[in-house]
Amino acid sequence: MTDLIAKTAIDRRLAEIVAPVLLDMGFELVRLRLMGGETKTLQIMAERPDGGIDVDECADISNAVSAVLDVEDPITDNYTLEVSSPGIDRPLTRLKDFETYEGYDARLETAELVSGRKRFKGVLAGVEEDEVLINIEDQGEEVTVGLKFDWLAEAKLVLTDELIKQMLKARKDAGVLNEENFDEIETDPDSQED
Repeated sequence: MTDLIAKTAIDRRLAEIVAPVLLDMGFELVRLRLMGGETKTLQIMAERPDGGIDVDECADISNAVSAVLDVEDPITDNYTLEVSSPGIDRPLTRLKDFETYEGYDARLETAELVSGRKRFKGVLAGVEEDEVLINIEDQGEEVTVGLKFDWLAEAKLVLTDELIKQMLKARKDAGVLNEENFDEIETDPDSQED
């Protein structure tokens, strides 16, 4: 389990419990975080291996994970379980994510300084062995930087118009976004806008 999926020791322990449940259901764990507060929140992001997840599947995962966590009981305090998709500007937590989203804008942060910096914003350029490639602007020139996957502390897509357009197209192509499923908007011919 990489630190990008589960950062802290308790996150990694929870991921060891949750990941097999998701796998048995045909999903992959994208990210897991136990967040503090008055009532803790266990946030689980999951998706099908080919991407995507719907609300009913999130509910199914929530029920299955709740049952296992009730038996294992790794969290002593009260908590809220939150299961969701990674979203459009998703975190990139697995090496395969950097291949899948090649050509998209991303923000990467390393745990240690690399060439005098920790933050890299640019266009993902794929993967070579265990390195994530990103095209960045450096002193007015575009250069490709290779960062070892293990060096990464955070990574996520940047929300752009192009990303939104591509995600909507992918959902439409997959039949998830079908305009025939939407209700027609009724207008009142007597009402006038001022």
